[in-house]
Amino acid sequence: MATEQLNGFVLHRRAYRETSFLINFFTMENGKVSAIVKGARGAKSDKKSLLQPFQPLLVAVSGRFELKNLQQVESTGAMLRLSGQALYCALYLNEVLNRVLADDIPHPEIFVLYQQSLHALVDTTHFEPILRSFELGLLDALGYGIDLTHEADTGQPLAESGYYRIQAELGCVYQGDIRLSGCHLGSSLLKVAGEHWDAESLQVAKAVTRKALGELLGSKPLMSRELFKQTHFRSKGREL
Repeated sequence: MATEQLNGFVLHRRAYRETSFLINFFTMENGKVSAIVKGARGAKSDKKSLLQPFQPLLVAVSGRFELKNLQQVESTGAMLRLSGQALYCALYLNEVLNRVLADDIPHPEIFVLYQQSLHALVDTTHFEPILRSFELGLLDALGYGIDLTHEADTGQPLAESGYYRIQAELGCVYQGDIRLSGCHLGSSLLKVAGEHWDAESLQVAKAVTRKALGELLGSKPLMSRELFKQTHFRSKGREL
């Protein structure tokens, strides 16, 4: 049986039977790949320490069906050192990808976006722009991107002073020049489209991406978001 060599990261790991793991990898070549790692939970296993999130890996998997068998694993670089808020943000990226990606569909552009986002989280204390840029890029790559520069019904450029409601599968629908609940100012939407981040555009981007991703994620709460709320970051008025 042919063995595939794949570059990737661990998205999710859970115990499987008595001594094994069931791991979802995100790989450059094949997208999300699910594999059984036999015996990895045993005391003598040298794989367990490598099979951690944010550790760049080269994995060898075999199998004709969606659930593969991991044959070999090796490090291809240093584990990314993430702690505090950066770690919660990175776990959020992992959980979103694990939930929205189907198995064995390559998404090289999302893989590059994911790598760039992880490295950016290591190097900054301004995390929210990274999350919002990741969400926008993910939606675009999956075919669920929203045109935030033109009116959905007329095709005209957004009026900076106008207010718009984001409608699923349509986009920005003009509502007039008076602010209504659930509507966003055209100038703010244009800032989001250009990723020109300030407090207002970040707030609008969060509302837009949360609604769009909610259609893909379903009603089950994100564990990373719930864990984040339970930390001291909550007292600072922050959330993922």
